[in-house]
Amino acid sequence: MSGRVSDLVVSSRWARKPVVSLFLYTLGFTPALWFFLLGVRNELGPDPVRSFEHTLGLWAFRFLLASLAITPLRVMFGVNLISYRRMLGLLAFAYAFMHVTTYIVLDLRFDFAILYRDLTRRPFLIFGMIAFICLLPLAITSNRMSIRKLGRNWRRLHRLVYPALIAASVHFLMAFKTWHTDALLYVMCGSALLAVWVVFYGMKLQKLRLGSSG
Repeated sequence: MSGRVSDLVVSSRWARKPVVSLFLYTLGFTPALWFFLLGVRNELGPDPVRSFEHTLGLWAFRFLLASLAITPLRVMFGVNLISYRRMLGLLAFAYAFMHVTTYIVLDLRFDFAILYRDLTRRPFLIFGMIAFICLLPLAITSNRMSIRKLGRNWRRLHRLVYPALIAASVHFLMAFKTWHTDALLYVMCGSALLAVWVVFYGMKLQKLRLGSSG
């Protein structure tokens, strides 16, 4: 094996081992558990609920970006981490679910009147809910049975990850009252991943057209 990055391939068998999967999922949920314990110990600042809620949303966005980086890494650099994409996507949804749940349960205290008002009048919450709704069917169908039943439609359905990325990016930016450097960096990373997908998808369509015309 040469030392080039393009020769790096991560075995799918290794990723599918139950012990390895359990370890990686445990590692993935560690930030949520850690910040929850900090909240219990009252070490999350003057507004612990908001801090915990923000942390969960931030990790949801991080895992979403990581899942979307899998294909560009494989296509551009030959780094094959495809076996971990579903895990990263499910972690992104899990954190998004905890983010929304924390908002409804701990922040609003199940006040659905306020929830309805927020989701109809506050744009940044509307975009956040759009992102969550886009991720929901992806999480539900992230299994082998759904892949078999949906066939080609499974890939079409999972393109919802890109509208989810756009909506999550807008939500993330609007969550801050002023321009936030970290938020801008994350959104720039998301924009770059989206641009890569548009370029490669356009190239794929062009090849298909040339093949059909030939």
